[in-house]
Amino acid sequence: MPAKPQFPLQIFYDGSCIVCSSEIDHYGRLNHEGRLLKVDISAPDFDPGAYRITLAEFMYQLHAIDHAGNIYCGVEAFWAIWQAFPASTLFGFMGRMIMLPG
Repeated sequence: MPAKPQFPLQIFYDGSCIVCSSEIDHYGRLNHEGRLLKVDISAPDFDPGAYRITLAEFMYQLHAIDHAGNIYCGVEAFWAIWQAFPASTLFGFMGRMIMLPG
């Protein structure tokens, strides 16, 4: 299991993708106490070089980077995002369940 994220957590998403932006906007509307920061990788001023990750890698799968610099990709990125929500919520529950073996 990856290290628990240190918030705030930057979520790198493709704002030009309706599915991606809808999902990340949904998280943004929920109460997460400011733990999640959205970063649109399709914005003209986005510079992937600042993160030492290529734009192609960002576009390939969801990335999240926490305050300590830990990088979470794919399923681990969703797990890290869900850690921002209380355990009593659906996302908090999913965050506990998704990384269980089996």
